[in-house]
Amino acid sequence: MKAKRSFTPRLKDEAVSRVLDQCYKVSDVCGQLDIGENMFRRWIKQMKFERDGGLS
Repeated sequence: MKAKRSFTPRLKDEAVSRVLDQCYKVSDVCGQLDIGENMFRRWIKQMKFERDGGLS
């Protein structure tokens, strides 16, 4: 079992920005950072929510 890792808000923002703003593939970013796609997709969903002003 893997130890729980923590990620800084800055790393999360930069990683999600690669997908939303720079057209990287989710799988590519996950591979680069060695993180699970499910967790990363939650980060993306959260950032989209925040960008929309919490309206979605």
